Amino acid sequence: MSTVSARPQSFGNHRAWPGTGYALAGVVLVIELGRRAWLLKEAPDFWNGFEVLVPIALIVTWWASRRRAQIVQDRVIRLEMRLRLERVLGAARRADIERVGVPWLVALRFASDAELPGLFGDVLAGKFERPDDVKRRIQGWQADWLRV
Repeated sequence: MSTVSARPQSFGNHRAWPGTGYALAGVVLVIELGRRAWLLKEAPDFWNGFEVLVPIALIVTWWASRRRAQIVQDRVIRLEMRLRLERVLGAARRADIERVGVPWLVALRFASDAELPGLFGDVLAGKFERPDDVKRRIQGWQADWLRV
């Protein structure tokens, strides 16, 4: 077992952040966009206008790369949790499982198998306002450090 997976996880530390390098790249791109926009204001011409488009395109690519990875991660979580819920709750509950949206499945994935049926029932009954409310109720937290 790696040291990463052995670290305890909780509601307070479960969020995955992209990392310093990724954030720094975004800041650099935004600063460059500002610099090129300023140059366009000072000397409006076609090429200075075009040069504003370059950091815009890079920012869009920078943002989309993370967003697409998150979408794939959400699809995997949806599949993982549907299979897990069917294993824990039984195939007879498949229709109920299909009714639960991805944000709720993401929240439920941190629950232990023992508390999963109760939390799932509360989600179906509408007892939570937000998925984070589910996470706050989890006692037997299942760590997952392999996230985007």
